[in-house]
Amino acid sequence: MSLFRGISGFPITPCDPQGNVDRDALARVLEPLCDAGLQSIGFLGSTGSYAYLSADQRRAALAAAMDCIGGRVPVICGVGALRTDHAVDLARDAAAQGAAGLLLAPVSYTPLTQDEAFTHFSAVAAATDLPICIYNNPSTTHFQFSHDLLARLGALPTIAAVKMPLPASGDFTAEIAALRPRLPSDFVIGYSADWGARPALLAGADAFFSVAAGFVPDRFMAMAQPAMAGDADSAAAQDAAFAPMWDLFRDHGSLRVAHLAAAMLGRADAAPQRPILPLPKGETDRVRAALTALNAL
Repeated sequence: MSLFRGISGFPITPCDPQGNVDRDALARVLEPLCDAGLQSIGFLGSTGSYAYLSADQRRAALAAAMDCIGGRVPVICGVGALRTDHAVDLARDAAAQGAAGLLLAPVSYTPLTQDEAFTHFSAVAAATDLPICIYNNPSTTHFQFSHDLLARLGALPTIAAVKMPLPASGDFTAEIAALRPRLPSDFVIGYSADWGARPALLAGADAFFSVAAGFVPDRFMAMAQPAMAGDADSAAAQDAAFAPMWDLFRDHGSLRVAHLAAAMLGRADAAPQRPILPLPKGETDRVRAALTALNAL
C-alpha cells in the first residue's frame, strides 16, 4: 500500500510565541493519533504552522515529533518553502530524521508560472528518495495546478500523490475520472477540507488529509472507514455529528479551531503563531459544543 493512501491526520505544532516547540504538549497532541489507526501523520502541514516557523524551529519540531511517534505511524513532513534551495534542505533534513514521505506546497510571493512550479518540484524530488505528495492548496498559495502540470509531475519517479482542494463543482467523481487517465496507475488522488471528506471518499478518492483527525482521530476514523468501504449510510450517520465542527472550520479556518480544540481537550494550551490570532472568546462555546457533539469532552 502506498504511504499516502488512507487517512492522514494533521495536528497542530504547539509552540511558544517565539515559535519554539513545546515538546511535552506535542507528545500529548500526537499520542492519540498513534493509537487511532491512521495510515499516516501529516506533520508541519498548514495546521502545523510550517509557514510561520524558521527552518531551525521546523527541524526541532520534527525531531520532537519523531521521538514521540517512535515509528508507530509513518510521518509525512511538510517541506514547503519560498526558496527552492530551502525546500531542498528541509527535504534532506526530513529524510535524515526518518520521515516516510514529504508534502510540498508551491509557496510563493511572486506568483509562480506552471513551468516555475515544475522546476521547483523537480529539484525537491531529486534531493531525496522519499515519495512526495503535491500540496495543491490555492486558497493559501494562490497557485492552481493545471491537469497538464500534475501529469508532468506525476511522471517524476518520486512524486506519488496529490492533495487536492475540494472541487468547485462539488463533483468528486468527475474530477477523479478526469485525473486518473493522466497519472500513473498507482498515483494517489486525495483531498483536504474536512467537510468534504465523506463525499470525497465515497466517490473513490484514495486518501483524505484531515485536520479533525489531528485532534479527534478516533471519531474521524469512525466516519472515514465506512466511507472508504462504500457504506454511505453509516458514513452519513457518523458525519452528522461533525456538522458543528465543519461550520466552525468554514467560518474561521481549521487552524484557529484546532488550536482551541487542543486546549479544550487538555493537550496543548498554545495559540497560533502571530499574525494569526486565536478565535474570538465568543466562539469558545461553539467549539465546546462541537466537541461535545463528538463525545470528545
